Amino acid sequence: MDNVEQLQHNVNQQSDAAMASGKTVAAGLQAIATAHADYSKRALQEGSEFMTKLTSLKSPADMMALQSEYAKKSYEEFVAETKKISELYVDLAKQAYQPIEGWAAKMTPST
Repeated sequence: MDNVEQLQHNVNQQSDAAMASGKTVAAGLQAIATAHADYSKRALQEGSEFMTKLTSLKSPADMMALQSEYAKKSYEEFVAETKKISELYVDLAKQAYQPIEGWAAKMTPST
């Protein structure tokens, strides 16, 4: 294979790796956006239910107890959801780099 054909072959491999990586990024971002939307929808629903319950209470002590319970539950759900979404970002980065890593390994001269 002459130099021009080798260069053309390398460019095609690089292009294929970039396309595969791009497709992976698009799918990963879709999963992340869906996770964010689901969490937001759930949090909004729970906040609405909390406000409905809160307005029905008469005693300040009951209101404080309900608010404390809601704050604790919301925080725990936020931490769990943040962990889940951060894992999606880590997986996205790993999967997006994988096609490029394979191409780079082929292009690196072995000793």
